[in-house]
Amino acid sequence: MDIQGNENLLWLIFAALFVLVPAYVYCFWRKAAALRTLASLDMLKKINVSVSFRRQILKAVLLLIGFIVIVVALIRPVWNPQSKQISRSGRDIVILLDTSRSMLAQDLRPSRLERAKIAISDLVEVLQGDRISLITFAGNSSVKCPLTQDYAFFRMALADVSTKSNAQGGTVIGDAIRLARTEVFDTKSRKYKDIILITDGEDQDSFPVQAAAKAAEDGVRIIAIGLGDKDQGARIPITDQNGRKSFLKYQGREVWSRLEGDKLLEIVYATSEGKYLEVGKGDFDLGQIYTDLIDSAEKRELESTTMIQYDEKFQIFLALAIVLIVAEVFISERKKV
Repeated sequence: MDIQGNENLLWLIFAALFVLVPAYVYCFWRKAAALRTLASLDMLKKINVSVSFRRQILKAVLLLIGFIVIVVALIRPVWNPQSKQISRSGRDIVILLDTSRSMLAQDLRPSRLERAKIAISDLVEVLQGDRISLITFAGNSSVKCPLTQDYAFFRMALADVSTKSNAQGGTVIGDAIRLARTEVFDTKSRKYKDIILITDGEDQDSFPVQAAAKAAEDGVRIIAIGLGDKDQGARIPITDQNGRKSFLKYQGREVWSRLEGDKLLEIVYATSEGKYLEVGKGDFDLGQIYTDLIDSAEKRELESTTMIQYDEKFQIFLALAIVLIVAEVFISERKKV
């Protein structure tokens, strides 16, 4: 027999032995002492002639054993261990997330960046064993989460992302693609690699098309998600040190950020089977994009693990506890006449 539940519950059994038993003994003693103050010993023998002390003891023992058996059920005893081989297959997915200040624009609510984070969270919910990584970029790029199947860790890294995630201002899409290619992806394999690039497309001479073409040589496919209004654009809200809100200005004029879709098209066309999805000011479901473009693609076996499975037996102890408690209720303290 093994234990699948909380082993710390075992202390409750010792509590039953070292607390409840003395408590029952004390209660019986107090009851007897109280009766002796009401009548003499001879009188009590006549009054309690129909009361069975053994039955009282039996009822207490049944409740005590029932409590212990419930604790045993809670720690989930199991039998019959069997090994089972579990294989996981999937692709390697790197999220390149733009964290430049232009992603604060609110032509998508609550902002381009926050809407992107929500979409990425939705993506994680539907992953089917794929490894996922997160790279943020602005004026520089950095790996926030390496390739992993630990989706909880990925969510923690994603939650910390903001426009302060990268120290330098600007937008360098090309550097982010190169970082994914050289520092995150497995350079030995030429398949099963996807980059999901989420940005408004603005770039500061980081040669993203050349970087995409080089990544394509390693078998990387790029799926670009274009965020923002490509016509009018949107202003970039900022808050100063005193908490006053305004909009970003350059040389005295407000900066309007627009979606640069043409640049993103060039990037995806540089890779085999690349896709460009222009969200603009609308909504998008990254989980559905994953289902349509990535989950249906060829996968590789990422890991194979052996798990031990058991037969759960807590039901037996739970049923026994119920029987003991019900039996205690129906047992009378009176002797049979």
